[in-house]
Amino acid sequence: MNKNDILTLYDYNYWATARVLKAAANVTPDQFVAPFNLSHGSLRGALVHVLAAETVWRLRCQAGISPAALPAENEFPSLEALRARWAAEESAMRSFLASLTDEHLTQKIQYKTTKGVPFENVLWHLLAHVVNHGTQFRSEAAIALTAYGQSPGDLDMLMFFRQAEG
Repeated sequence: MNKNDILTLYDYNYWATARVLKAAANVTPDQFVAPFNLSHGSLRGALVHVLAAETVWRLRCQAGISPAALPAENEFPSLEALRARWAAEESAMRSFLASLTDEHLTQKIQYKTTKGVPFENVLWHLLAHVVNHGTQFRSEAAIALTAYGQSPGDLDMLMFFRQAEG
């Protein structure tokens, strides 16, 4: 994996997130927070989990900071609050990624889980994990959005490539 590959993965990641957030703008505030049979309990819960994971992994990889907890769902009372924080996080992540070299990507990163368990992984593995993790939970959000009549449409990476080429 090289820097260009990582940048492409993150371009896809933020393209897919933008599609989901655009669809989420069409649900009611009640639907946004309503209980839904998802692993994080609601549309908001699924989206906050993706953002929280991106934030925590960036802090671990960029600054060696291992937060003891993920940002809480109640920190985002509205979609607008979530979108604002996500825009700031995307900017921070893109700045971090731009600073990397191919050599950085092969370095091992030491961190602790939110439960304090120490681990060590190669940086590019962690960065790829963030994108893959986001795919899982954006998919859960898409289930709720589709049930609310607001499908985000195809989120496949090939759709991203086709749109970028077209």
